[in-house]
Amino acid sequence: MSGQTKTYSLRQRLLVWLLLPLLLIGLISLIDAYNSARLTADDISDRVLAGSALAIAERIFVNDDGDLDVDIPYVALEMLTSAEEDRVFYKIEGENGDFITGYRNLNLPQSADRSENNLKFSDSEFRNFPIRIAVLEGAASSSQSSLGYRLAIAETTNARNKMAQDILIRSAIRQGLLILTAAIAVWFAVTRALRPLYTVRDAIGRRSSDDLRPILHAVPNEIKGLVTTTNDLLSRIGTSISAMRNFTSNASHQLRTPLAVMRTQAEIARRARSDQDRDSALHQMDEAIQDSEKMISRLMVLARIDSGALENLPDLNCDIAETCRMVCADMISHQNLGKIDLGYEGSDHLLVKGDPVLYREMLRNLVENAVKYGGKDIHITVRCRDIEGMCHLDIEDNGVGMSAQQKIDLMERFSSGEYSKNGSGLGLPIARDIAHLFGGVMALNDRDKGTGLKVSLKFPLLIEA
Repeated sequence: MSGQTKTYSLRQRLLVWLLLPLLLIGLISLIDAYNSARLTADDISDRVLAGSALAIAERIFVNDDGDLDVDIPYVALEMLTSAEEDRVFYKIEGENGDFITGYRNLNLPQSADRSENNLKFSDSEFRNFPIRIAVLEGAASSSQSSLGYRLAIAETTNARNKMAQDILIRSAIRQGLLILTAAIAVWFAVTRALRPLYTVRDAIGRRSSDDLRPILHAVPNEIKGLVTTTNDLLSRIGTSISAMRNFTSNASHQLRTPLAVMRTQAEIARRARSDQDRDSALHQMDEAIQDSEKMISRLMVLARIDSGALENLPDLNCDIAETCRMVCADMISHQNLGKIDLGYEGSDHLLVKGDPVLYREMLRNLVENAVKYGGKDIHITVRCRDIEGMCHLDIEDNGVGMSAQQKIDLMERFSSGEYSKNGSGLGLPIARDIAHLFGGVMALNDRDKGTGLKVSLKFPLLIEA
């Protein structure tokens, strides 16, 4: 499939990276073993060749005519015989290069690849056979004279090649068994080391789509971070799913009432026999629409709070004092407050961490709560101050206030209790959740003097650069 990520086997990669160096080392070791086998075979065969040359040299003498003569012992050539039927060649020359005996066409090399005492060893070729030749220079003496000579003895290389081959085969078998044993051990080690991955895979594979419990299997340190991250992801997915379900449930529940009202009033308006009845029904329908709009707006804010976490929010700052003034001015300008006196007191600028949009929604909910449920002819004061490095935000009214039980009940979502039968039960919980989201706290208190309610919030202040 185009764009699909290519997969690979972790086991295969581990085995390749572990076994390839092992095979490479084995190959290098085998080459070294071959060289060592050749050196060993040459050393052993050269010693036999040297022994044969020395045995013949002992039988070279000066005869009565004053010439060099030789009585080649049979044992000197016998020691060079082998099961590989090597051929033996020899040649003896006088000090002037005069041929004495042996194979006349056997050329004596001018250089050697190895020397030992008076012996020189080298590789050569004779009669299309590769040979190893040893040359010995010496002198034979009699009572009247001393004559120099050169003795060359050579043999074909069948036996030494066979010896090197045997040594190499034995070494290769040992190394092969060692590599095979190591490969089996590596395979079992890799399989066992990867078993926790398969365990985690199977544990996740057995789960249903609704099972988002954390993975609690014991795992090695190398994949502990992966499991921890996966558990964190499962937790966040669970939170998101729960928030989505809550939002869907709450939305369907809360919107059912205003929709039913609109449908009812539409039916009443359709059947109205007078303009007054029709206008009354349309007015109530319009109020139901406005309530629905406010409910949808609050549900959307609620969904945003539930689906977001503090670390996932943009790194924004908000001038909360300026936001308070803007909310108060906007409500005075665009809402029919009647005889309600709404005003702002406090600092001109206070900087806190958070999203200005959510702060405005929080303040609007709290002020609308005071306007709607505080009573008629009341004073509402929004106060924002800096007290000991904390932002103290109070929304205070001199209305009817709340009982202690009402303060507890109304902090729960969708719980309007006896405070108001027409409320959604979202205003105060939304304000509280927004405050918590930005590290603040919210409390419902009685006014210091007289009746009324004071909603107190505290936020940590930011130091302006």
